[in-house]
Amino acid sequence: MASDTETTELATALRAAVRGDVAFSTTDRALNTMDASNYRRVPDGVVAPRDAEDVAAALAVCRERGVAVTARGGGTSIAGQATGTGVVLDFTRHMNRLLDLDPDTRTARVQPGVICDRLRDAAAPHGLTFGPDPSTHSRCTLGGMIANNSCGSHSVAWGTTADNVEDLTVLTYRGDRAHLAPGGTGVPTALREAGERLVNDHLALLRTGMPELPRRISGYALDQLLPEHGTHWARAHTGSEGTLGILTEATVRLVPSPPARALAVLGYPDESAAAEAAPGLLPLHPLTVEGMAADLVGDAARAHLPRGTAWLFVETGGADPAEAAEAARRVCRAATGTTTGETVVTDPRDQRALWRVREDASGTATRTADGSEAWPGWEDCAVPPERLGPYLRGFRALLTEYGLRGLPYGHFGDGCIHVRIDFDLLTAPGIERFRAFSLDLADLVTAHGGSLSGEHGDGLARAELLPRMYGPEMVDLFHRFKDQWDPDNGLNPGVLARPAALDDHLRFAPLPRGPVPVAFGYPEDGGDFTAAVRRCVGVAKCRDTKPGAGVMCPSYRATGEEKHSTRGRARLLHEMLAGEVVTDGWRSREVHDALDLCLSCKGCRSDCPVNVDMATYKAEFLHQHYRGRLRPAAHYAMGRLPDWLRLTAALRLARPANALAAVPPLAALAKRLGGLTPAGAGAALQPEPRPAADRSRLEIDRLTDRELDQLARRLISRVTRLVRTELRMDRERIGRLRDSSN
Repeated sequence: MASDTETTELATALRAAVRGDVAFSTTDRALNTMDASNYRRVPDGVVAPRDAEDVAAALAVCRERGVAVTARGGGTSIAGQATGTGVVLDFTRHMNRLLDLDPDTRTARVQPGVICDRLRDAAAPHGLTFGPDPSTHSRCTLGGMIANNSCGSHSVAWGTTADNVEDLTVLTYRGDRAHLAPGGTGVPTALREAGERLVNDHLALLRTGMPELPRRISGYALDQLLPEHGTHWARAHTGSEGTLGILTEATVRLVPSPPARALAVLGYPDESAAAEAAPGLLPLHPLTVEGMAADLVGDAARAHLPRGTAWLFVETGGADPAEAAEAARRVCRAATGTTTGETVVTDPRDQRALWRVREDASGTATRTADGSEAWPGWEDCAVPPERLGPYLRGFRALLTEYGLRGLPYGHFGDGCIHVRIDFDLLTAPGIERFRAFSLDLADLVTAHGGSLSGEHGDGLARAELLPRMYGPEMVDLFHRFKDQWDPDNGLNPGVLARPAALDDHLRFAPLPRGPVPVAFGYPEDGGDFTAAVRRCVGVAKCRDTKPGAGVMCPSYRATGEEKHSTRGRARLLHEMLAGEVVTDGWRSREVHDALDLCLSCKGCRSDCPVNVDMATYKAEFLHQHYRGRLRPAAHYAMGRLPDWLRLTAALRLARPANALAAVPPLAALAKRLGGLTPAGAGAALQPEPRPAADRSRLEIDRLTDRELDQLARRLISRVTRLVRTELRMDRERIGRLRDSSN
């Protein structure tokens, strides 16, 4: 961490060099300390470059001062690679354009900050899509997907991000510009020749020392530089997690998207049975083979599923709905005898509802059945699909040995398992157990011929364990490749090559160990406000601004600023409790300003996969923030409005008040004293007493028993009509599902 003087000088130099945004405030630093992982690293500041020239200028300033640089997209990485010290480059604010889309060549040229769904939506009118679709596709960026070599549900059909990359343009820490493509003609000569020597000197190792499986994401993809793979420099850099170069532009491949889809849902007695059945479905060429366990499926969604405690979601495509449905029925026929039930879902709305359950699993899996916290860290191991069943049994045995619990789900057709585990990451013994379990699980994955990461990358979570997977000789090649491209170790240090320990930089370390005195009860979090704040795991569903995405989060949709998202506010509260970046606790102006635009609508309480309740957190913060001090005038003017209205009615002051409000100078003075905006006219006060029927809405304590009975009957009637309507809609949806199943 740089000193205050060094940080000020760095910020000044960056502002002079780049045209984009340079943000070194407490708020900006706090918002970028974490991603969606267990890890936390505090940056000196954030730069949002406007173009590649800005990136080069920022790198030059940082290089002169020996400051590390970390590229960041949507901040949804699950292994810690989107956190960093030094300067964070935020590509989502300006470098977020889709530069070109060519339907004839089926390619698109993008900047690193473009959201995955923006590309997919642009390709859809041409009957095309971008194949990789991680569950965060509505808010993750192409730059982050390329850095991680992300995959998604459709990888059984369309492969990983590396499989869909044509070429990349990157800048090295030393300022060299490289155009990465097959053959390497756009790679600076010294870098190309050094890479070729590294590969040619170790051909046998690269051809035999890398596991053969669909989801090998761990380590550098040096085998892509082999002649038989076309010496594909772009794919060799995909998955390098921003440790070799900073991406400024990419050309990606698009694939035909079937006009119609259907979903075969297959039930199984447990996840091991589902895993063993998955490889047998691959010859039918499905679009997805996804596994889900009962603990991740709510009662409402389970009513749509066949009997079982684990399910495979097998999507099929076709030229029309009938062809897609027939393909799904073929899947069901092929699975008969191994399942506990099958259903074909053809209604697009019902398919979306089921896929939403799958996409929210990265959040809902953070709570076990009894409400205990569960964490990533072993989020995406992958093994050959035919080994998935035995691997899962070994995994379950290892959990039992360590007294841990987890909820497996994921890409069963690719042999990739997602799981959140109830690690104790708050105490020293718990962290020791986390480390010991990680070592043993790495050995189990390796014994099954697998990859420590099958989607989310190594980051801070698994890079330390790469020698267990690859052996020391291959890991030495990784280090030498890193040294060729980044000899100063200025790009995302501590990640992938020469990594930090997997139990360093845990984001829970600076949090209070005991409960914080608070006003609310937080019954779902054991009465612990810190545990309530920990609910936010960073999956960033609150940053989804697509139509139909729900109601979360209105202030982020209006401003586009992270601090006005549910995640951003939770991060600031986390840093307030940690006390390192936000240092003035409940009196924090940064937290106050971030919460100021929160509407307390409780949209997050229902839309957030982990049910973050920001309205309650805001009420708690404001209570503590103003405790023992005067509040702003508006709090007294509006917060006590019912009392002021009752007093006005009791003293019969409505008419004089209305007369005074009609005088502009007096009205402006009253608004100023009340802390209200001068714009707009105030509502006139009702001079006559309200009729009893109207007054009942505000003064229930004055109603007679007969009036209360009448009010209750009216409310019950209205609620009954609403519930009846919802039940009728549910009955119609279930009927459609049964018809399609029959």
